[in-house]
Amino acid sequence: MPNCPAGLDEDPQHLALRIEARRRLGVGQIRAMAKVDIEAFWGKEVTRVYIAGKLGEAKQVESTLTENGIDYAVEVEPFVTLILGILPSEYAGAGFYVLSEQAALARSILLAAGFTAGIEVDCRG
Repeated sequence: MPNCPAGLDEDPQHLALRIEARRRLGVGQIRAMAKVDIEAFWGKEVTRVYIAGKLGEAKQVESTLTENGIDYAVEVEPFVTLILGILPSEYAGAGFYVLSEQAALARSILLAAGFTAGIEVDCRG
């Protein structure tokens, strides 16, 4: 048998099965990753567009921003909620930051996806 790189000496049917398995698992595919480290925004104006108070909510926000190609960074921040509507209680929340030029778009995407509780309102005139 010739000295071939691994996999090239396989029978074509077995090789086709391996390629199909890799395709189904997503191996070797390049995927757009919208989440960036906050340091990637260094020297640029950023805006917090959302704060999530629960892990499940934060994961859904991440998924929505990623699917829509919005670059964002997540920072752990204090999150205040009212217990029984009157007693303030502070938790760790997930603050979502985007480049300021993408803030309006990111907000509209999150609102369209039903995320209203933690949306940050743009107070600039």
